[in-house]
Amino acid sequence: MSMNATIALVIALSFVLFACNKKDLKMSQDESVGYEKATFAGGCFWCVESGFDGIVGVEKAVSGYTDGNRPNPNYEMVSTGVSGYAEAVEVIYDPAQLTYKDLVNHFWKQIDPTDSGGQFADRGSQYRTAIYYHNEEQKQIALLSKLDLEKSGKFDSPIVTEILPAKDFYEAEDYHQNYHKNNAIHYNAYRVGSGRASFLEKFWGSSKPKFTKESDTCALDAGDYCIPGEHHGDSQGSLKDKLSPMQYKVTKENGTEPPFMNEYWNNKEKGIYVDIISGKALFSSEDKFDSGTGWPSFTKPIDQSEIIDIKDNSHGMIRTEVRSKTGDAHLGHVFDDGPGPNGKRYCINSASLRFIPYDELEKEGYQELI
Repeated sequence: MSMNATIALVIALSFVLFACNKKDLKMSQDESVGYEKATFAGGCFWCVESGFDGIVGVEKAVSGYTDGNRPNPNYEMVSTGVSGYAEAVEVIYDPAQLTYKDLVNHFWKQIDPTDSGGQFADRGSQYRTAIYYHNEEQKQIALLSKLDLEKSGKFDSPIVTEILPAKDFYEAEDYHQNYHKNNAIHYNAYRVGSGRASFLEKFWGSSKPKFTKESDTCALDAGDYCIPGEHHGDSQGSLKDKLSPMQYKVTKENGTEPPFMNEYWNNKEKGIYVDIISGKALFSSEDKFDSGTGWPSFTKPIDQSEIIDIKDNSHGMIRTEVRSKTGDAHLGHVFDDGPGPNGKRYCINSASLRFIPYDELEKEGYQELI
C-alpha cells in the first residue's frame, strides 16, 4: 500500500472513530444533561437505593456492582464474596438542587461506618462500605466529611469506610431495582430484621433527610414506622394525637380493651387486619375464628417475621406478649389452645388493628395479598 493510501486510510478511520465517540458522547449528554454522578457502597443495595430515592435533586438511584475483578458481574457471582465486587448504588443528581456534600452527609446516616466486615446481618466483603469519587472535588469533599464524622465523636470505634476512585459500575438485575417499592413487605421486614433500622434510629433518630420531597404517604425508606396517611417522623406526642385514647393505651402502654366491647371481636367480613401504627399487614380473616373470649382471635399471622413474641410475667401470670415489629405496638398475647394445626390462638386487641375489606385491598395498596 502506498504512503498516500495509508494516510488516507488512517484519516478515514480517524473520522469513523471520531463520529462514533461523538455519537456516544451525545447519547451520554442526552441521558443526563446537567446531572452529575455519585457512587456509594453501604451493604445491601436495596436499603442504600431506598435511602436516596425521592430526595429533591436526585434524578435516579440505581442498584449495581462495582470495584471487582471480573467482567459482567451478576448477583450470583457477587453474592459469593470472592469476585471482589461490592453491592453499590449509583446516584444521578442535579447539582443545581443538591450538592455532593449533601449526598455524602446523608450516606453516613444510612450505614454503620465502623463495621469492616459487612453491614448488619450481611457479612462479607461484598457488603463493605465505600464512597467512590468521580473527580478530585468529590474526593476532597468525601475526605473532609469523613474527617468531620471522626471528630464528631458520634461513634466510639474508628470510621473504616474507604474513599476510593470510581470504577466501572454494572447495573444489577431488574428485580433488584426499586425493591423497596416493588416488594415493600419483604423489604421492610428485611430492613428491620437485619438490624439496620434500629441502628440508624439509635444513632441518628431518623434517617430521613430534610431535603426529601414531601409526601402524603408513609416513606418506605424511612427506617422506622409512620402512621398511614401521615408524614414520616411523628414523635410520640404527635402519635398520641393521631390515635384514640384506647388505641394509644393498648399499643404504647400495653393496655387491654374490654372483651365483647371492641370493634372487631365479632367481625366476620372478609379482609385483612393491619397494624394501626405502621400499616403492615398482620392477620387475615381467613385465619380468624370465634374463640368465645370477646377479642379478635387468629390461628396465625400473615407474616411471622412481622410478629415479635416476648415473655410476659405481668399480673401474676406467665404469658407470651405479641408485638408488631415495624410499629413496635403491643397487640395482645398468643396462647397454645387454638384450633389450627399449630395449636396457636393469637388473642389481639381491636384497638391495635385497622380492618381493610377485601374489596378495598388494591385501593389501599395491599394488592399483593388479594
